[in-house]
Amino acid sequence: MLPGSRGRRPCLHTGVMRVREMAAAVRVLAKGDLARYGGSGSSETARFERDLRTTIGVEHALAVNSGTSALIGALVGAGIGPGDEVLVPAFTWVATAAAPLAVGAVPVLVEIDESLTMDAADLARKITPHTRAVIPVHMLNLVCDMDAIMKVAADHDLVVIEDACQAIGVTHRGRRVGSIGHAGAFSFNQHKNITSGEGGAVLTNDRRIHARAAMHHDVGSYERPGWIETEALFPGVNHRMPELSAAVLRPQLARIDAQLARRRDRRRRVLDRVAGSSWSGVTVAPHHDPDAAVGLALTFDDPAQARAFGALRGARRLLDSGRHVYANWQPVLAKRAHHPRLDPHAWAHREVDYGPDSCPATLDVLARTCAVELAPEVPTPAFQVLTRAMGR
Repeated sequence: MLPGSRGRRPCLHTGVMRVREMAAAVRVLAKGDLARYGGSGSSETARFERDLRTTIGVEHALAVNSGTSALIGALVGAGIGPGDEVLVPAFTWVATAAAPLAVGAVPVLVEIDESLTMDAADLARKITPHTRAVIPVHMLNLVCDMDAIMKVAADHDLVVIEDACQAIGVTHRGRRVGSIGHAGAFSFNQHKNITSGEGGAVLTNDRRIHARAAMHHDVGSYERPGWIETEALFPGVNHRMPELSAAVLRPQLARIDAQLARRRDRRRRVLDRVAGSSWSGVTVAPHHDPDAAVGLALTFDDPAQARAFGALRGARRLLDSGRHVYANWQPVLAKRAHHPRLDPHAWAHREVDYGPDSCPATLDVLARTCAVELAPEVPTPAFQVLTRAMGR
């Protein structure tokens, strides 16, 4: 038994609210305007969108109620619809593949490489005449090779929607993720870099994508000045962010760079342990911008060794990540919508394979790779157990 493998794992993002978040929530409660359009005066949600635009470096930010809603809104904004093929990595939260289905499009699986992000070479191989968009995912605060992905997309006239839900604030070669593609999506659920329990945002420099996403996220948008502009009206849904969520997020966004700096410090400490450890057959998973890295994964030669290391507090083997692995995406594998006339695969141009053999390289990498938790919320004793085990 490895040291630290027994006992309760640390509870990450426990929901402990800092004084500034508490004060912001109390301010909204005292004002009594809990909905974005429920009162008079300036909105906490509008303020949060302004702060997000400034921090990420985009022209438009639209706050919504979840990361899934953000992905759907970005797809709607980009005009993706029935019969369109959308390329998604085989390792991501299931919502990345479910979002295209929500707009009638068909997700197509792409392999990841040892960086745990989309393999640009396999991306190019999976493109067909029906491919319209690609959703690269910055998993575990690990950035995609956006230069390579953007080149492939430009060569084939594809829309790029960055799923940056797990990498809020992180940079790729000097640019914040979520600002590099044609659109980006954030999530603010309890496991993300900043959190309001639930929430999300659509980011873009494209006025039309923003206008269409805004119309879609608010069924009452036709009464909101400035949303529709010159876009043809269509009915939306209700994916709006409530005021309490925005109020809680604003102070956290102001601290995001300090939080990421602490993650970089922890990463350096773990790497020092790896360099001096007695573990054999282990390497640090490659990173597409190592100088700015705030995420860390270790790749083992032997899946059994990865399984043993993943039992340590503060580490986990990625093949055991449940709904992050394509082979476990039961709603996607079912190839059906809630009504047969809405089934995207009914108008797909070809049979799309989601079977366990469709992305074997991904399964091999995930079986041999463990993520190392670097979040400041990880209790110090748990982090020490992990680093001690690596230096034994």
